[in-house]
Amino acid sequence: MAVTKWIVDPLHSEVQFKIKHLVISTITGSFNNFEGGATSDLNNFENAEIHFSLDVNSIDTNVEMRDTHLKSADFFDAEQYPHITFQSNYFHKVKGDNYKLSGLLTLKGITKPIELDAEYGGVERDTDGNLRIAFEVEGRLSRQEFGLNYMQLTDSGGLVIGEDVKLIANIQLVKQA
Repeated sequence: MAVTKWIVDPLHSEVQFKIKHLVISTITGSFNNFEGGATSDLNNFENAEIHFSLDVNSIDTNVEMRDTHLKSADFFDAEQYPHITFQSNYFHKVKGDNYKLSGLLTLKGITKPIELDAEYGGVERDTDGNLRIAFEVEGRLSRQEFGLNYMQLTDSGGLVIGEDVKLIANIQLVKQA
């Protein structure tokens, strides 16, 4: 097996999340600063090791007041827990271009297993001759399982924010020399 190291290209990658507001509409946010990589067999991403880290202070929902609140102890507590990390346990092909990515997610000091869906986008050489590979990764998590317990009710007794968080990451990796 020819071991190959890959690094995330942040200029051609994005990490987003979606959560319900008032359980009737969706708010989308992103993390603008992140890093990660993978180790794989050059010809096969099956069983690749994948790691990722998000900078909580880079959260961006296009509303500065909301971003400040999300960084506070009510939510992510960025001062005490500045990073969200992921370390894979396995990466296996399901069918065609579809994979399952499983690993440990650490958010706000709580580590739990998570399983994500990954879709292989392809492999290509860029204009400088660098080999690149891409995946779109999606999954869901329960915010309360990770200590994001902020609860605010509407006047009618409904939740202001939903329980489930949808994760979406479009990741482009560059082969390291």
